[in-house]
Amino acid sequence: MWSIVLMGLAGLLVGGGISFHQQKKPLWVSLSFYVLAAMSLLAAYLLTLPGK
Repeated sequence: MWSIVLMGLAGLLVGGGISFHQQKKPLWVSLSFYVLAAMSLLAAYLLTLPGK
């Protein structure tokens, strides 16, 4: 369940990064959104791994 929520959050973050890029905001703003999206996808993947 949480992995689906995190994947949705990653989609919103990527959309925000694209939006800030189109608005000609500083590069670090959109890059930070992309990094947070990647971290969210990584967390979603790690939640799908079987535990011990």
